[in-house]
Amino acid sequence: MDWQTTADASPARAVPEQGSPGRAPATGAWREGDPFGDRRFVQVGDLALESGAVLPDVRIAYEQWGERSPAGDNVILVLHALTGDSHVRGPAGPGHPTAGWWEGIVGPGLAIDTDRWFVVAPNVLGGCQGSTGPSSVAPDGVEWGARFPFVTIRDQVAAQAAFASALGIDRFAAVVGGSMGAMHVLEWAVGAPDRVDRIAVLAGPPAATADQIALNSVQIEAIRSDPSFHGGAYYEASDGVGPTRGLALARRMAMLNYRTATELNERFARTWQSGLDPLGGGGRFAVESYLDFHGNKFTRRFDANSYIVLTEAMNSHDLGRGRGGVDAALARIEARSLVLGIDSDRYFALDGQRRIAAGLRHSVHGPEPVVLRSDYGHDAFLIEDAAVGAALVRLLAG
Repeated sequence: MDWQTTADASPARAVPEQGSPGRAPATGAWREGDPFGDRRFVQVGDLALESGAVLPDVRIAYEQWGERSPAGDNVILVLHALTGDSHVRGPAGPGHPTAGWWEGIVGPGLAIDTDRWFVVAPNVLGGCQGSTGPSSVAPDGVEWGARFPFVTIRDQVAAQAAFASALGIDRFAAVVGGSMGAMHVLEWAVGAPDRVDRIAVLAGPPAATADQIALNSVQIEAIRSDPSFHGGAYYEASDGVGPTRGLALARRMAMLNYRTATELNERFARTWQSGLDPLGGGGRFAVESYLDFHGNKFTRRFDANSYIVLTEAMNSHDLGRGRGGVDAALARIEARSLVLGIDSDRYFALDGQRRIAAGLRHSVHGPEPVVLRSDYGHDAFLIEDAAVGAALVRLLAG
């Protein structure tokens, strides 16, 4: 059942304002007592995980836009990437440290037109913006922290399916997601084909590769190596310090995967940030300051333990696991499909989307993916609104 508690349900937690000077909080997670913003919540009960563990009393936070049709045939599920959340559109403000991450795609008159479609977007299981995750309080009254069980992409989709059922949604007109969200989309199409009419797989792979797992592993180690990580039990640290340096470093590493050499070289070249030449000592190259800014900003809206949990879930992704391989799994997909890849993506390279498209029977673009040509790399699915929107319009028209 859908519920949204009142703002005075629990004591307010003192959190520095987004962008305010001073030390970052120990975690950027949404916590009990914080403003709800546009969030709604659904309790989906206990969730059995692939590992054999049972995660008790799972809660999913979500947001919604548009109106559901009387027949319930206009519902679109939007699934976010690793560092996203349910705030697909809407301004920054109380409860929402940043503005919506897909403002140019979802909304009235846009590609996913909320005058036509009823859009729901949940925060992923293991996340840190309202759904059950490491920063949530466990049954013993203490945050889960590093005790939070290992979850897979399939576990997260099971939670999404339970969420949909709790809302009375039996079938989606479309399930749409990019990057990590695209992994979820593929699992929906294979694992619950009777609940999905269309899918949009944007910049996602059929399985995590050794190279991708390696890139992820060094980010996880950066967080765990921070002296303030305290084995994941930093939420109530006596000094109020969390593993913000490690988390910021992980974010900086990730951004080098998400963007391209072309963009960074053309945008920053060898310029420096201060009046001091870095070669003379004391100054900084502009690209260093850019990475620092985004790393530090990230610590104010994300949780280090969640970053580890979600990254390890992405490492688990293999659509063909237990299904006779990737190609056999893809052959099961009945949904009308869009596969979009980015020519400059150095995180989830275009070869992955080519394999997905070649294995689908109902792709709107045939046996090849829609190829987005962009200097923005992996993040282009979040930036190139016109091209991504045109592809989605074609999918939703059928």
